[in-house]
Amino acid sequence: MTSRNELDANYAGAFDGNLQPGKKPALLIVDVVQAYLDPESPLYAAAEDALASNVRLLAAARTAGIPVIFTNVEYQAGGMDGGLFYRKVPALKAFLKGSPMGDFPPELQPGANELVVTKQYASAFFGTSLAATLTSLGVDTLLVTGFSTSGCVRATALDTLQHGFIPIVVRDACADRHPAPHEANLFDLQAKYAEVVDEAVALRLIAQRA
Repeated sequence: MTSRNELDANYAGAFDGNLQPGKKPALLIVDVVQAYLDPESPLYAAAEDALASNVRLLAAARTAGIPVIFTNVEYQAGGMDGGLFYRKVPALKAFLKGSPMGDFPPELQPGANELVVTKQYASAFFGTSLAATLTSLGVDTLLVTGFSTSGCVRATALDTLQHGFIPIVVRDACADRHPAPHEANLFDLQAKYAEVVDEAVALRLIAQRA
């Protein structure tokens, strides 16, 4: 088994660049919904600690007055609008319209002036107006949190970069159903597509941009 030190050494010199946060960040909370928090759900990710981190980040963002955007997933009956993604992942039936699994948890509810982007695919950018909205707000940096690290968080962080925004993934505020894909995807995101930081760093960045 390859150690973390060996892995870091293997990537050094090729994948060790850094991106600096811009002047106007927004907080993007990806799919922090009951499907990942209810033990009865097929998508349950034991994500209670990450939920608590999101609650703290949300409070800080609101205090600082930076934009906050939530995403959720919803499918029409039969999942027709989910296409091949819906067919590939049977657990996405949890997000059929009207299912309580798609609800935001009580402690992390969008405010009246906060945008909710409803999506059908992994990335918050795919098939949505998110990029145009961020541009109109003058946002240049996204603090990305949510579930799951290897799925919608990774896809969203990659598309953040590809749409010209600086992606900062907050490690403590993300979760996956197993630590191995969680850590592997955070490693890969840091190496190639984003900056991965802990909650304390994210909170300082938010406070500095207040």
